[in-house]
Amino acid sequence: MLKTLYRQIGEYKTASLLTPVFTALEVVTDVLIPYVTALLIDRGISAGDMENVYRYGAIMMGLACLSLLLGILAGRCSAYASTGFASNLRLAMYRNVQTFAFSDIDKFSTSGLVTRMTTDVNNLQNAYQQILRVTVRAPFRLLLSIAMCLFIDARLSVIFIVAMAVLSFSLYHIITRVARLFSQVFERYDALNQSVQENVQAIRVVKSFVREKYESEKFARAAEALYRLYVKAESLMALNHPIMNMVVYGCIIALSWWGAHFIVGGTLTTGELTSLFTYVMSILQALMMLSMIFVMLTQSAASGRRVAEVIDETADIQNPENPLMTVEDGSVEFRHVTFSYGKSDAIRDINFRIESGQTVGVIGGTGSGKSTLVNLISRLYDVREGEVSVGGHDVREYDLGQLRTAVSVVLQQNTLFTGTILDNLRWGNPTATEEECREACRVACADEFIEQMPEGYHTHIEQGGTNVSGGQKQRLCIARALLKQPKILVLDDSTSACDTATDAKIQKAFREQLPAMTKVIIAQRISSVCRCDRIIVMDKGRVTSFDTHENLLRDNELYREINALQSQEQGDFDAKARKEVQHG
Repeated sequence: MLKTLYRQIGEYKTASLLTPVFTALEVVTDVLIPYVTALLIDRGISAGDMENVYRYGAIMMGLACLSLLLGILAGRCSAYASTGFASNLRLAMYRNVQTFAFSDIDKFSTSGLVTRMTTDVNNLQNAYQQILRVTVRAPFRLLLSIAMCLFIDARLSVIFIVAMAVLSFSLYHIITRVARLFSQVFERYDALNQSVQENVQAIRVVKSFVREKYESEKFARAAEALYRLYVKAESLMALNHPIMNMVVYGCIIALSWWGAHFIVGGTLTTGELTSLFTYVMSILQALMMLSMIFVMLTQSAASGRRVAEVIDETADIQNPENPLMTVEDGSVEFRHVTFSYGKSDAIRDINFRIESGQTVGVIGGTGSGKSTLVNLISRLYDVREGEVSVGGHDVREYDLGQLRTAVSVVLQQNTLFTGTILDNLRWGNPTATEEECREACRVACADEFIEQMPEGYHTHIEQGGTNVSGGQKQRLCIARALLKQPKILVLDDSTSACDTATDAKIQKAFREQLPAMTKVIIAQRISSVCRCDRIIVMDKGRVTSFDTHENLLRDNELYREINALQSQEQGDFDAKARKEVQHG
């Protein structure tokens, strides 16, 4: 973990080194000021020597100004280093997340990644700033103050030693208990962020089902759990102050009592006693700072482990050492492919071949493995057994970027980003001209609604595409995929929100304008795939048939039944299942 975090200091190492240097020099000037004050009192004020008053007064002013300057320099360097360190952490995490396979995202969860990039990094930023300053200031001040006390009067140092022992013992017990609590706090943060994220993303569903109260109560439970842990931790930390006050007052009383006896006896001066009072406060404040550092380091250690996990995570899917950089054609072949998300297989022993330029439909019930099948083509997941080939080569032999450029996928969950329609389309090709974007939209039948918008292709899309309908969003995503000019186009139920007429137009445009492109179309409606060259019928993770529409109607009983049901009811592939439930 420490090596991972250390690497992120990067270009801020100079500022990180200068901060403790300036801080140490600042502490030296601070510690010298009480000693000069004692000389001012004893050799100037008490002796009635104004020349010494001016001399030592000038020295004090010089030390104070130097301390101020060093403090400013230390503060600027620590702020520069800590904010830069946090920026590098976020950037390193974000860059590594971009390399994650879907399985890696599933491992960490979206809410967990958000917590690590925000709360955990903020904790590390604060901790690093404190490490650069306080972890130098506190022990250095402690040692120098004790040395000065011993130099002034070693007899009274016994008071400081006893005070340090009492304070250290008390703070140790507080810190060990607080550390355990803070390790639990960040787990609660994940639950809290997950509740917020789910509610905001699904706010329309929440409102349509009138579940606002339920979601509020769920959030309140997560917030309450976090609140209780923080209260326990902060309550324990709050004990630091009364314990310190007790020790400080005890030291003052002891110093006053013994110091008065030594002054009367002539073995201690008034100025020396005054400086001892200052040093005892400095020693106890240093101890208090050390205790807070230990608590902070304990808290930030949990954050550090969570951040390092993301940075050090090796994506499940990696480029080979010498990857293929060209996909020759759009042929696809599955050979004895088995894949599972967990213990149970999602698809089992899949075998088929798609020739380049063919249009193949994939149809099956919910959970039959359709989406899993096509995700393996672009290597969004890796097979557990068998081999998936594209262009005559195993997909694991290709450079990931080249493979995913050649295999354009319109996923089941369509996503649009904040920006204009043109901005979203150019995700498929950043250098595409406006005319190229228009042509892709014509093929996807998106031009008809875009041109009706007041600003046309410059219309602003809200976050998540909330200002366009589901069917419009799907057509924009298809156009975006076409701009990549892929060899293989995969549509994962990507026209489900379109009406039958629009779906038919899109299929016709594909046939007429994209004859050389291999097209794999997942659909629930047989009408969406009936004109395909061949159709894959899936059931319970297996391919039950791979044939033409006419042959499937003749030979595949399940396909024939579904076709009959959809012809009568205009339902989807799961209409048979719903009918059985209704009659069951």
